Amino acid sequence: MRREKVDVLIVGGGAAGLAAAISATKQGVKTVLLERDRNTGGVLNQCIHNGFGLHVYKEELTGPEFMERMWEELEEDVIRPNFTVLKIDPNSKEVVTLSEDGIVVFEVKTLIMATGARERPLSSLRIPGVRVSGVYTAGVAQRMVNIYNRLPGKRVLIVGSGDIGLIMARRLKIEGMDVVGVVEIMPEPGGLIRNVVQCLEDFDIPLLLSHTVIDLHGDERLKAVTISKVDENWNPIPGTEKKIEVDTLVTSVGLIPQNELIEDFVEMDPINRGPVVDEFMRTSVDWIFAAGNNIAIHDLVDFVYDEGKIAGYYASLVARGKKFPESNNRFLRGKNIGVLLPQKFSGEHSFKIYIRPKRSFNRSVLKFNDKIIRKFNWRIRPSEMIDFVVKNLDKKDITVEVNEID
Repeated sequence: MRREKVDVLIVGGGAAGLAAAISATKQGVKTVLLERDRNTGGVLNQCIHNGFGLHVYKEELTGPEFMERMWEELEEDVIRPNFTVLKIDPNSKEVVTLSEDGIVVFEVKTLIMATGARERPLSSLRIPGVRVSGVYTAGVAQRMVNIYNRLPGKRVLIVGSGDIGLIMARRLKIEGMDVVGVVEIMPEPGGLIRNVVQCLEDFDIPLLLSHTVIDLHGDERLKAVTISKVDENWNPIPGTEKKIEVDTLVTSVGLIPQNELIEDFVEMDPINRGPVVDEFMRTSVDWIFAAGNNIAIHDLVDFVYDEGKIAGYYASLVARGKKFPESNNRFLRGKNIGVLLPQKFSGEHSFKIYIRPKRSFNRSVLKFNDKIIRKFNWRIRPSEMIDFVVKNLDKKDITVEVNEID
């Protein structure tokens, strides 16, 4: 076992972690980034479609191109691949890790958690029937096709209309699979509307809303699935069942933020399923920061990048002994508010806020303590994050709500 002292330790080498490393190293502090895989970049490595970087780099990039831009920005070699974090001690500020050379204990001044999210498995859908081969999460299917050049089957149904599911429907059709459709249990798509148009409508792939899979059929390999319409309570409607012959089922039913290392001692948000943070990306433990999909699931990697930059900057200031304002004020969820970031603020300067409404509205207003902040004359949806900059906030708790207007 060996010990090492660092100013800023970053856990996770995806977009948030790399952005944090870029920001921290520019402040001149000793920075180390730990990545459990051989390569950094996370899911960006397998996202060969374009659509990344429009906000950050002002041009449309693929996932690997976005990642390479970050590598170019990272001027110091701070990446340590093949490191697994075993334990974080909130009292001693020690992070115990396992590397190829054995146990390494990092004594840190500040820690940035950029651990991302994992896919929900098939078991979360509670689908009865046999458990056979041919069932994949969308991320696994994407990795098979884009990294290993292997098709998962010949005829496929996608369950869930999250963005990666929509993108994989298009990708699998381009590669020659028969994509029979996408079923979505909700009455609206779960991904961005641009992906619905570009991935499904442009390729004549059916989208069946208010539908779900209720049974799997097969012997060793999947042979068919049964789908059904659902009512407003998501219960299957008798008489609407339909059996579809497929040898592959791809699930895209959401992501789960990964926070097992800190959830026992950091305040967590039950809606976001991530740590409560302020505008500095600081958690309830003042030397631990967090950024990216482990604090809430984002639509765009550009948002994740921005959060990583903020976390890296302020974590480096704390590591150098600088004090900055306490965030004693809270955003409170009012009517129709789902995801909300940040949850705390100091009121000392401007910052960006992210919101997801709980349901869709054709026209609506966003209010802070009954004061109208934004008016939306277009349809807003839970699948599309609202982001805007706030400033000159009163130093008191603020109730955030969205209301429909005529």
